[in-house]
Amino acid sequence: MPNMQRRNFLKYMGLGAAVVTATSLAACSKNDDNNNPGDNGVSLGSGDVAVLNFAYALEQLEAAFYTQVVASPYSGISATELEFFTDIRNHEIGHREFFKKALSSNAIAGLEVDFSSIDFSSRTSVLATAKAFEDLGVSAYNGAGQYLSSSDTGKVYLGLAGKIVSVEARHAAYIRDLIDPGSFAAGDVVDANGLDMVRTPAQVFAIAGKYIKTKINANTLPHA
Repeated sequence: MPNMQRRNFLKYMGLGAAVVTATSLAACSKNDDNNNPGDNGVSLGSGDVAVLNFAYALEQLEAAFYTQVVASPYSGISATELEFFTDIRNHEIGHREFFKKALSSNAIAGLEVDFSSIDFSSRTSVLATAKAFEDLGVSAYNGAGQYLSSSDTGKVYLGLAGKIVSVEARHAAYIRDLIDPGSFAAGDVVDANGLDMVRTPAQVFAIAGKYIKTKINANTLPHA
């Protein structure tokens, strides 16, 4: 019963952020150069568009990873673990598609990923990567919120980001407990004040870049 309750918790929270009217996100300025990479890579755009594309890139990465995990489960995976990973995959796909729709013509193209360093047949390798991705995603959202504008649409984005990061944190807690029960809020991610880790976009891409083959130009991301 506890397992089912936990699974339903993930399932029902996962796509909540995508239940939004498209009109509230239509204020993004058009940027036709996003998908025409030059020597510096694919541009994320500017302003709120850049911040949303930053999140979209990370959601593409996570969705691709969990899609592979479910498509080729690691050796010895339990039925319960596979159900949880399927739920998480669906959440990440929902997040990815939400950003794609919200950004419309401003969205960057689909990214090419490189998972050659991951052994998808190994539970240890998959869980370690999942932990890294989820912790990275939470810290990325925590760090990017400050870059959204104070406009009405910027406030909408910030509210949605808060809904998404809360789901990513649930994922992170579950993965951590699969690796080491009780480690869901360990000191390496939550400080003595009960605050979660924060990373800048540059720090995030420095880590995520290992798994993204498409060259991304993040120079237009807003700075504090």
